[in-house]
Amino acid sequence: MKKGFFRILNKINQAILPKYSKEDPSKLSKLQQAVVAYRYYVLIHSKD
Repeated sequence: MKKGFFRILNKINQAILPKYSKEDPSKLSKLQQAVVAYRYYVLIHSKD
């Protein structure tokens, strides 16, 4: 159940949230860093 929820959430994130992979992480604002961390958290939990 938990894994399925995170998979669906990951699909939504890929469609809606911006991607910051081409930018230098040290130059991102705090909000942008939070978005990157959130996307990473959801990705890791959807793969387990």
